[in-house]
Amino acid sequence: MKYLLDTHVLLWFLSQQNKISSQVLEQCSDPANQPYFSLTSIWEIQIKHQLGKLTLDIPIQKIIHTANEKNILSLDIKEQHILLLDNLPYHHKDPFDRLIIAQAKAEKMTLISADKIIKQYDVDLLW
Repeated sequence: MKYLLDTHVLLWFLSQQNKISSQVLEQCSDPANQPYFSLTSIWEIQIKHQLGKLTLDIPIQKIIHTANEKNILSLDIKEQHILLLDNLPYHHKDPFDRLIIAQAKAEKMTLISADKIIKQYDVDLLW
């Protein structure tokens, strides 16, 4: 199964695994499954860090490197992901979350997120 980690889950997975349920950790560690992070998350992290809304203990490049070391693959932003936003209900005002939801839907991935608003979308969700 393919899983897409929401931005906060990616950061927690890399540095604060105690915030993640044992079920999520088990699914992400199962060799039969493949976890991904979206480049949308890297973009979000960079912008929030630059605006002073997010403090990072390590550089963004290290986040990417560490994710890859933990077998979390990156998911590029594709044209079809952006076009899918037109048909996505406007429950969530966060453009990064909306794009991550669109990516999960387009790529037929299960989204891993603690964001309660995401439950309002027609997307496979694990938390």
